[in-house]
Amino acid sequence: MSPRAAHCLVMMGLICTLSLLPMKAGAQSSTAWPPQAPQYRFHMIGNAHIDAPWLWPWSESMAVVHSSFRSALDRMNEYPDFTFTASSAQFYEWVASSDPQMLEEIRKRVEEGRWAIVGGWWVEPDENIPNGESLVRQGLYGQRAFQQLFGRTAQIGYNPDAFGHPATLPQILKLQGLLSYTFMRPMSHEKKLPADVFWWEGADGTRVLTYRIPYSYGNTEQLRDRLRDFMVNLQEPTQDLMFFYGAGDHGGGPAKENIQSILDMRKQAGAPTLLFSTPDRYFEEIRKLPNLPVAADDLQHHSVGCYTAVSEIKKDNRTTEAALATSEKLAVLGSVLAGFDYPQADFAAAWKKVLFMQFHDSMAGTALPEYYVVSRGAYGYAREVADQAMHRAAEKIAWQIPTPDPDSEYLVVFNPHAWDARLNVEYDVGWGFDYQPQGKSNSRLEDEHGADVAHQWTQASTVVGDRIKLLFRAPVPAFGYRQFRLRNVKYASPPPSVVHATERGLENEHLRVTFAGDGTLSMDDKDVGGGVFRGGTGGARAVVLDDPSDTWSHNVRAYTKEVGAFGSARFRVLENGPLRATLRVRTSYGASSLQTDWMLYAGARTLEARVTLDWHEHRKILKFSFPVDVMNPRPTYEIAYGFKVRKTEGDEDAGQRWIDLAGDRAGKPYGLAIINDAKYGYSVQDNDLRVSIARGAVYAQHDPHKLEPDGEYLWQDQGEQTFRLVLAPHAGAWQDAGIVHLAEELTAPAAVLYQGIHPGQRPPAASFLSVDVSNVVVSVVKKAEDGDDLIIRCYETAGREAKTTLNLGLVNRHWTGTFRPLEIKALRVPRSGGEIREVNALEH
Repeated sequence: MSPRAAHCLVMMGLICTLSLLPMKAGAQSSTAWPPQAPQYRFHMIGNAHIDAPWLWPWSESMAVVHSSFRSALDRMNEYPDFTFTASSAQFYEWVASSDPQMLEEIRKRVEEGRWAIVGGWWVEPDENIPNGESLVRQGLYGQRAFQQLFGRTAQIGYNPDAFGHPATLPQILKLQGLLSYTFMRPMSHEKKLPADVFWWEGADGTRVLTYRIPYSYGNTEQLRDRLRDFMVNLQEPTQDLMFFYGAGDHGGGPAKENIQSILDMRKQAGAPTLLFSTPDRYFEEIRKLPNLPVAADDLQHHSVGCYTAVSEIKKDNRTTEAALATSEKLAVLGSVLAGFDYPQADFAAAWKKVLFMQFHDSMAGTALPEYYVVSRGAYGYAREVADQAMHRAAEKIAWQIPTPDPDSEYLVVFNPHAWDARLNVEYDVGWGFDYQPQGKSNSRLEDEHGADVAHQWTQASTVVGDRIKLLFRAPVPAFGYRQFRLRNVKYASPPPSVVHATERGLENEHLRVTFAGDGTLSMDDKDVGGGVFRGGTGGARAVVLDDPSDTWSHNVRAYTKEVGAFGSARFRVLENGPLRATLRVRTSYGASSLQTDWMLYAGARTLEARVTLDWHEHRKILKFSFPVDVMNPRPTYEIAYGFKVRKTEGDEDAGQRWIDLAGDRAGKPYGLAIINDAKYGYSVQDNDLRVSIARGAVYAQHDPHKLEPDGEYLWQDQGEQTFRLVLAPHAGAWQDAGIVHLAEELTAPAAVLYQGIHPGQRPPAASFLSVDVSNVVVSVVKKAEDGDDLIIRCYETAGREAKTTLNLGLVNRHWTGTFRPLEIKALRVPRSGGEIREVNALEH
């Protein structure tokens, strides 16, 4: 064969080959079937796993999809019993666009039941990094595409190659009409399960019938030996099993030799029953079986390095998810209140860009380096759609709010949350005085009642003219807005400051923060009396650990070998009240530097960090360490639309925006939550909570390939990156400390509109949606995909049953209902009267 063909075959089989486990002793190839073989019934699932992208650009995947689907159709013409299974709505849309005749052939085979459309999602995404709403949108747009292209939706969830599956997924699958699920990773050596066929019980109690693919989704050679291995070595509750075959990763699918070998084996004496089949047929058959085991857990771990690899795409993902959700809310508000033209098609296109970027190999940070230039542009496009819609919708509303005084400046701040919030606002304005810290001020900021709103001036983002940055904490009603007026007054001294910065410390009414000479942070909680961090540990610090693993961190459960820490701190006070004090701390390690602006607001019980990391280390991982002073520590991780309590054994785990470590302190519950806007990897060893910040791996280095000591490679995450953290110490349980609300407020962009001078009839402050309990969060307000109704998605966040009332002032309605712990609900709300209905994730 040609070198190019040989290369393609290597690429097609790389992951599948590496994932195969060696057969146990006694499972050698044999001319005879084992005696128990006739009792087995194998559903032979022909498939062609397609990574889009991985070691090739996404554009190459279009050709791979086309050739793989063409091959499957040709095999169907040659073998009347042959069946084929394929997922991913994006792939079918590519075919619909490039080859409508092929799509018609596929439709015919779907109607015959020989071509199975599975998955129901836009692509096969990573499931640890995308948030809950992204997983919902995978099904919303994927199932809509299947319905439009084939007149039916998928029934089987299908994500064989994803690197882990959150405990909240069963509920999401069921809400998308997916009552069964197929996966492969984590494999049997990575996650012990009662069987490969089981009921997966989610965190809320929802169950889906689930099948873990043994060994590989891409068996292509020695099918007989692998089937024999199933029968000899697997201990399953049923002898009805699925067997996946066909070249994959770079597509390909079943070859003629594979199909012919199955036909030949059927004729052999003592052979098992071999059926050309589909996952739909298999699950329909086994669903009736009694006493299948139940697994009530998340399905982790595989490739823990993927939680942190390629920081840029991780941050892009989180910021874009938040931007789109916030923009949809503001677009609905503008549409209902001011006739804004809700950009449905633009939002759909933006979401589909995000969903494609969440493909498991790209989101995991394991694709070729050129792909991350593509992802930067794709996320940029989606954020631009969000930014345009959010500000244009907000402007439609702000234009209706009068600004009568030409000598004043007016700002309108919008709150996208369903609770009254104090939002931190920073806005550069032109203001006519020379800024001097703690100097006299000629400004007064006030609300619609003329009440004073505390504010502070600080250095603008630019250095030109009279531009200066205005800081204030804006009290804004739930899902609404408030106008603020900035006007000239006589120069006066600011009120006494309750927040202060010194060369090595920050303090307000509730917290006292100090720094050692190496930059280690200590924090006293003045409300409970005592340090947040355990004595003798030195406090919170940036530690560097050895990480010789490949890009995926195969066969790694924890990073434990500490090789150093950032130190040699330099300090500078940037702000000193009356509203906010900021201390800049610069530290270094090796060729890398860390600049952290620690910010403390007056009256705040949280400490914010704005971090700039300039990273130049190889084969190391940077973690921020927070040794919380509690006994019997219990870590809780936010996951997609829920949370997961895990062990304190040092394992690297995936989480969303926050992690909390709580325990006992002087006989009472106490804890610390860390909230961030860009990171997903965490670990907890005993009482030491750690956030993974950056690795120094080579792009797409996969064991067993080793790096040459003097080799030249492309290294991930080299250079500058920025992110934010919030440290939230709390007495009592995290559920009562507002942690989820803090995470929403940190990550959701607040729209701030500058107003010109104009008349208007709209009041200067208003609220349009609120929830009467704190543990139910409204995550989505959007226009329905079909019709003019609104969709409101809520979820219970604390693991506590809740009876709640939604005040839908937007449409002058109320809705009352009960949420079971961690339940997700979607409401379909007619804009002009009619019943408010609970609907599924497909809005039906």
